[in-house]
This record gives sequence, C-alpha cells and structure tokens, in this order.
Amino acid sequence: MLKWTAIFFVIAIIAAIFGFTGIAEGAASIAKTIFFVFIILVLITGLLGYTVFKKK
Repeated sequence: MLKWTAIFFVIAIIAAIFGFTGIAEGAASIAKTIFFVFIILVLITGLLGYTVFKKK
C-alpha cells in the first residue's frame, strides 16, 4: 500500500510541476486516502496481534 501511495505522490508532484493542478489535486487526495487506510490497517493488525492472536 505504501508503494501505491508513493506512486500517486510522485504523480501529483510531476503534474503540479507541469501545471496540471486538477490531476495533481486528484492524485494527492488518492495518495492521502490510501495512506490513511494503510495506517488504520496497521493499527488494527497490531491491536489484534496483541490481543486476539497472543500466545498463551
């Protein structure tokens, strides 16, 4: 997921340099959304790993 976030971030930077503000804004919002989904999934996985899947 972080790979896709980096790809969309690079697309946003390149589009902004060339003046395609609409494309840059769209790519940046996609990158931001994917990043936050990644963070939420990491937190859920860590919480489940600590509680549910804990060895006895």
